Amino acid sequence: MSLMVIGAGSAGFSAAITAAEAGAAVTLVGAGTIGGTCVNVGCVPSKTMIRAVEPLYQARHASRFDGISSAAMVLNWQATVTQKQQLVDELRQAKYTDVLPSHPGVTYLEGSARLTADGVLVDGTLYRPDRIIIATGSSNAVPPIPGIDSVPYLDSTSALALTTLPASMIVIGGGVIGCELGQMFARAGVKVTICCRSRLVPGMETDISEHLARYLEDEGIRVLTGLDYRSVSQEGGMVTLTYQQDGDRQTVAAETLLLAAGRRPNTEGLGLEEAGVALSARGGIEVDITMRSSNPMVYAAGDVTGRDMFVYMAAYGAKLAALNAVGGEERPYDNAAMPEVVFTDPQVASVGLTAAQARGQGIDVKTSLITLDHVPRYLAARDTRGLIKLVADKATDRLLGAHILAPEGGELIQTAVMAIKAGMTTKELGQTIFPYLTGVEGLKLAAQTFDKDVSTLSCCAG
Repeated sequence: MSLMVIGAGSAGFSAAITAAEAGAAVTLVGAGTIGGTCVNVGCVPSKTMIRAVEPLYQARHASRFDGISSAAMVLNWQATVTQKQQLVDELRQAKYTDVLPSHPGVTYLEGSARLTADGVLVDGTLYRPDRIIIATGSSNAVPPIPGIDSVPYLDSTSALALTTLPASMIVIGGGVIGCELGQMFARAGVKVTICCRSRLVPGMETDISEHLARYLEDEGIRVLTGLDYRSVSQEGGMVTLTYQQDGDRQTVAAETLLLAAGRRPNTEGLGLEEAGVALSARGGIEVDITMRSSNPMVYAAGDVTGRDMFVYMAAYGAKLAALNAVGGEERPYDNAAMPEVVFTDPQVASVGLTAAQARGQGIDVKTSLITLDHVPRYLAARDTRGLIKLVADKATDRLLGAHILAPEGGELIQTAVMAIKAGMTTKELGQTIFPYLTGVEGLKLAAQTFDKDVSTLSCCAG
């Protein structure tokens, strides 16, 4: 069995390695920098820069402890960016380039691939693999705002490469990227305005969105929601966004404009129509639960499918695609217990259904919500920004969703993932032993809140 994997990012490598281990002869085709979005311009560089500015915030708030004072400042932003790039280069080498020799069943080919009715053209050479997996990822989306093509703007890639900090910035997009990078630049000293059509992190619980907006505003970030973008223009070195909000036409201006309005699947130039590969309404390759496209010889995984755009889901889907493509298996893609983390501070972490999603599926739900001033860990840290909300089936008590806004909240969510995957009830979760003075104990307290007032309990009671 021969397999061609198009795309050399996390999904492509996962598919290629899995297929080679299953005995297939694999050709991995990459165009551009090896490693894809996550290691080069996405997860790795953004999270290290987010962590880099965290001491600035902590120093400013050290006085929350009596008798403590501290100060921190940006001395050399270019040095910070250079260090970030060194980490990117090291991880790309260690996790991608150096990995290839360990898998003799994988042949790496640099070039641009295009599907045809007869096979795959790579820079003019025709290949006829038995199966194909497309894993070409995604790119920054440009929102259709009049004037957007006539003004200079940053995307997440170019923003993370800035070696000097602008004085002010408009961020268009209140999703994961907009919130993460908006807060990062604000903590570094940039005057930031985050603009969005609906609300911050719109796929999350409304309670989380509202609290996150308040915390960002507390840091001096201007948050504008419910906007209808009218135009973008530039004059005198400033970019101006004109928008309509609640019927009023208004403007906001800044030195720089960052577009963080989502990602679009990289499907152009692949010859998909000629190969009979259909696209979904969202512009990604349409796949079934086995990751197979409308062409039974072609599979797809990762961001190019337009769904679940997380690096770990790309790797997961690609592994399934490889096993199904070369092994004749029918393993189904299952995202019911898929965790999501937004690396703001406090972090947003979620798994399973929101209350609205559950009700939309016809489920009679019950919810519990505790603020972090009920969790001893955060009281001890004198940082009670956030909340924990649980969603459960009212009839069966089965846990359906967990939604967290907390400092380092991403470290808490996996417990809820396991609970949902195991089909636990909220009663079982509330009866589970948790270590005291940890953030994850908040999940136990939130589960107990379905039936009791946890403020009346002693430490570790229940």
